[in-house]
Amino acid sequence: MTKEAIVPLISGAMAGMCVDLTLFPIDTIKTRLQSDAGFWRSGGFRHIYSGLMSTMIGSAPNAAIFFLSYETSKSSLKSLISTKYEPIVHMMSASVGEVTACLVRVPVEVIKQRAQASQGLIGGQQRPQTSGQIFRQTISREGFRGLYRGYLSTIVREIPFSLIQFPVWEYLKKRWIAHQNHQPLNAIQSTVCGAVAGGCSALLTTPLDLAKTRIMLAETGAAFSIRDIAIVLKMIYTQNGVFGLFTGAVPRVVHISIGGAIFLGGYDIISNFLHSL
Repeated sequence: MTKEAIVPLISGAMAGMCVDLTLFPIDTIKTRLQSDAGFWRSGGFRHIYSGLMSTMIGSAPNAAIFFLSYETSKSSLKSLISTKYEPIVHMMSASVGEVTACLVRVPVEVIKQRAQASQGLIGGQQRPQTSGQIFRQTISREGFRGLYRGYLSTIVREIPFSLIQFPVWEYLKKRWIAHQNHQPLNAIQSTVCGAVAGGCSALLTTPLDLAKTRIMLAETGAAFSIRDIAIVLKMIYTQNGVFGLFTGAVPRVVHISIGGAIFLGGYDIISNFLHSL
C-alpha cells in the first residue's frame, strides 16, 4: 500500500477515535432529546456512556474508510475537472466518502443509538441494555437487514452535510493560507476552520439527523425509502411545528463544532506530520 493511501487511513482513524470518544456524552444527550420517547424516558443524564463499546469498535474503520475514499476521489477528480470548479470536486469526493463509510457507520449507529435510548429492566433495575445485548436483539428480531435500518436516511443526511462541510472547510483553509502569504496553517487555525465548517453543516442538517435517529430507534416498519423519511419529518412537523424539526440542534451543533475542530483539524495535523516523515 502506498504512502498516499496509508496517510489518510491512519490520520482518519486517529482523528475519528479522538472525536467520538471525547464527545460521546454530548452525542448521547442529542440522541435522547431526539428520541420519540423523550429525553427523560430515554435515560436523561443517567448512563451517559451507554453504547460506547459499539463506537469504539466502529469509529476508527469508519473514519479511515471515509478519508481514504475522500482523498482518493479528490486526487482523481482534480485531474479531470478545472481548478475553478474545485468546490464541486470537494462535494463529489465527500459524497463518495460518505456512501462508502456508511457501510460501517450505519450498523455502529444503530447499535449505539439504541443503547443510548434503551432503558430496559436488567437485574430488577432500570438500566440501559449493553451494545452486545442490543446487537443480539436486533439480529434475532430483524435479521442482518436490521443493522442497516436507517442506511438511506443516514446517506440523505450525510451527503447534504458533507456538501456543506467540506467545501466550506477547504475554502476557509485556502483563504486563510492566502491571507498569510501562503504559509501553512498551524494547529489552532486548522481546528477553527473545522469547527466553523462543522457547526454550519450541523445546524442546517438537523431535521435530517432527527429523521435518521427516529428511524434507527424504531423496530417496526420498512424505513428504507425516501418516503419513510418524508413521513417522519411530516409527523414531527405536524406535532411540533418548525422548531420541532430542530430538536437536538444545540447539542448537535456543539458536538459537531467541537468534533469538526478535533476531526478535521486533527486530521490535517496528523496528515501533515505523517507526510513529513
